[in-house]
Amino acid sequence: MSRGGIDLGGTKIQAAVVDGDGRVIGEARHPTPVEGGPPAVALQMAETMREAARSAGVEPSALEGVGVGSPGDVDARAGTVANARNLTGWLDAFSLSSTLSDQLGTKVKLGNDVGVATMAEAELGAGRERRSLLGVFWGTGVGGGVVLGRKLWKGRGAAGEIGHTVVRRGGARCSCGRRGCLEAYAGRATMEARARREVKRGTHTDLFKIMEKRGRTRLTSGIWARALDRGDPLAAKLLDRAVAALGTGIASAVNLLDVEAVVLGGGLGVRLGPLYLDAIRAEMAEHLFVAGQPPDLRVVELGDLGGAIGASLLVRP
Repeated sequence: MSRGGIDLGGTKIQAAVVDGDGRVIGEARHPTPVEGGPPAVALQMAETMREAARSAGVEPSALEGVGVGSPGDVDARAGTVANARNLTGWLDAFSLSSTLSDQLGTKVKLGNDVGVATMAEAELGAGRERRSLLGVFWGTGVGGGVVLGRKLWKGRGAAGEIGHTVVRRGGARCSCGRRGCLEAYAGRATMEARARREVKRGTHTDLFKIMEKRGRTRLTSGIWARALDRGDPLAAKLLDRAVAALGTGIASAVNLLDVEAVVLGGGLGVRLGPLYLDAIRAEMAEHLFVAGQPPDLRVVELGDLGGAIGASLLVRP
């Protein structure tokens, strides 16, 4: 029986329908609404799932269920999401599970977006031959997931938050309100904010021209990639800064956990990871305690669909 999965991101909503073997048989993708708060986002999630189901030739109500990978504080038992800071106007707890279930006519289960994507890579993707794995998802923010003994390690509910490990004490202000977090240097949202400040100071860049030409309101991973292709100096500078922070943060996590492999995903990770893997490895080497035995570092194999595929695992038998 087929299952649905929705990956809720800061810039996009990706939905997929998978069969019993985990193969994608239908998919759809739409931008994440920037107005209307959680109700508007939930409506778009439901419509995206309906579109994916139509492409698979099934009704949403006929699905075994739909899993959702969401950012923020996810309470799977209560079916709520709160403090999704990379989504506009989503701080209070919102009953996402029941809202989507009413709209789609099937059961809906919630999980952490990065956690489910990491499990998808551990079971079906780049980490399937590894017993331990660190997933680093470089997108609107920087999220992490930890697999130990082939099981997702959740800790007391907040394990894997590599984006909020400190890479520079007293450093740049993060969206969480603290200073020096990895996400404050590498998150797409904070990189965009830094780029806007630079432009106000008179720095030249094509980033926002490309954004307007593409009809976007935010600097997506594709825009950063196009700016790099044009040799944009500000884009290169901010990405080099992000990569240095990523290498430092990942090395610190590896020193603590000694995982066999690290997989890099997320919008920026999938788009730019192949270009920057060597630079991340070089930065990691500066900080690894056992530099002679670095973990295998690779880009996720499931690509942009990994989050949705991982979410669908929440409702398997």
